This record gives sequence, C-alpha cells and structure tokens, in this order.
Amino acid sequence: MEIKLQQNDTIISKTDTSGKITYVNKGFVTISEFDEVQLIGQPHNILRHQAMPKAIFSYLWSTITAGDAMFAYVVNKTAQDNYYWVLAHITPITDDTGEICAYQSLRRKANPLALEIIKPIYQKMLDIEKSEDVEASLAYLSELLESENSDYNSFINMLQTQR
Repeated sequence: MEIKLQQNDTIISKTDTSGKITYVNKGFVTISEFDEVQLIGQPHNILRHQAMPKAIFSYLWSTITAGDAMFAYVVNKTAQDNYYWVLAHITPITDDTGEICAYQSLRRKANPLALEIIKPIYQKMLDIEKSEDVEASLAYLSELLESENSDYNSFINMLQTQR
C-alpha cells in the first residue's frame, strides 16, 4: 500500500560516509514505520524498494562522494512493506578541513505530475538492468537527459515545479 506524504511532511536523515544511518527525525520514523532503534546504525538501503533502479543510486553516490548535492525521486519501502515516494535532496556534510564526513537527506512530497513521468523512466531503467546491467541503465538515463538538453538535477527540479 502506498503511503502518501502530506505537503508539510519532512523526512530528514543523516548517514556516515559509508551510508549507515546516524540520525532520523520523527517524520522519518513515522513514514518509514520503523522504530528509531531499528534504523540507527543500519545501512540506508534498508529502505530500498525493488521499484528503484540501482543506476539512480549509482549516480547518486558518485555525485555526493564528489562533493555535490543531488535531487532525486526515490521510492522507499517501509517496515510494514508499504511504500512512499519522495523528492530527496542529498547533500554532503564537510568537517573543518573540508573533508566529507557525513551526508544529509531532506525529503518531501513528490509532485504527483512528476511521478507520472518518473515511474515509466524508472521502469525502463529496471528493465535494462534486468536484461543488461546498471551501466546500460545509466547510459539510457544519460541519453534521456541529453534529449531533454538537461542535467539530472535540472531535470528533476523542472519536474517538481510543473503544475
């Protein structure tokens, strides 16, 4: 069953550089249907839903480990095997020396119109991953963005702001 976020719902989490959860806000606990103690110390992919292409996470990790922020539509699973869609904004956190020491993700309600576009794209990427591999899925995404004359973050932001 899909859990639909409300307009003012905010989900926040922080991870260490290996992706282990170090902080979750109350909104995260409520939406994810996990207890805080079940989440802290776990890899963030505990929430990975099978409808989420691996290529998106590959792109995400290469972006944030390079020190750049990223927006992405993400479908997560809950502790009760429900799911929810979010627009995630993932940012690296740096220490006093400028080294990345953690990551923060702020998630909010995904634009339903954007999801009508994203879901078939993600399904195509999943199909490519099954028949070929993650690299082929990334190539498909790259070709799609090129055809839109866009980079990934701009494409996602354009989708989020459409009415």
